[in-house]
Amino acid sequence: MSDPLNSQEQSSGLAGHSATEQKAEDFGRILVVDDDQQLRLLVARFLQRHGYEVVAVADGRDALVHLSRQDFEIVILDLMMPERSGMAVCGDIRSRSNVPIIMLTARPEEDLRIAGLEGGADDYMTKPFNPRELLARIRVLLRRARSANTTTLRQSDPIYVFEQWRLDTGKRELISPSGALVDLSTGEYNLLVVLLEHAGRVLSREVLMEMAKARASDAFDRSIDVQISRLRRKLETDGSEQLVKTIRGAGYSLVSKVTVALEPAP
Repeated sequence: MSDPLNSQEQSSGLAGHSATEQKAEDFGRILVVDDDQQLRLLVARFLQRHGYEVVAVADGRDALVHLSRQDFEIVILDLMMPERSGMAVCGDIRSRSNVPIIMLTARPEEDLRIAGLEGGADDYMTKPFNPRELLARIRVLLRRARSANTTTLRQSDPIYVFEQWRLDTGKRELISPSGALVDLSTGEYNLLVVLLEHAGRVLSREVLMEMAKARASDAFDRSIDVQISRLRRKLETDGSEQLVKTIRGAGYSLVSKVTVALEPAP
């Protein structure tokens, strides 16, 4: 059996690669479905080192179980699996979800690739493959999917509710649990929205900076640490527990359950 990963990239891109360059897209939960245990684990570890949460399973049945219990942003699906083929599993997934699917196969036939794409896959890669190319394709699909979601959200103004706090993005108002209006700078507001959109996830300083800059029309050049410190002080003035936690060596996370209500934009 041939090595499913390019041997040079396996040594430089997967095994022992510590100097990872994270981008704003590098977060979210990915489901890897492949009966090849070695490939499954190598891909999972590679993606985890780039900031993703990864669930790796060996067959379509387990994949569908996880999809029924958790939300995933990408599914990486092997075509040739025992019992139930990747093509059939792709159809099962597509019947219940629009999650982007990248299909993997060791067979290079063009007809198979076309059938996979017509069957619901969003992208197709032939083994052996360069893991950095897989990462690049994941980033492209995530940008596309998140851009579509953002466009949908912008048609309405989400209201975030967390620990009795309320952020109305239509009015750009933060209301404390006591009902007081809390003034936020543009930078603090953008950081808070990013943290609320990704509550419970650890975001590095670099990713936070890039996301907050993407929300801002003006320059966003102040230190993330300073902005976070100011935001924390404002969120704690009402006697609330610390909601924005520092994760040593990793970044920041908003540790609160967040509910979202959508109000039509005027």
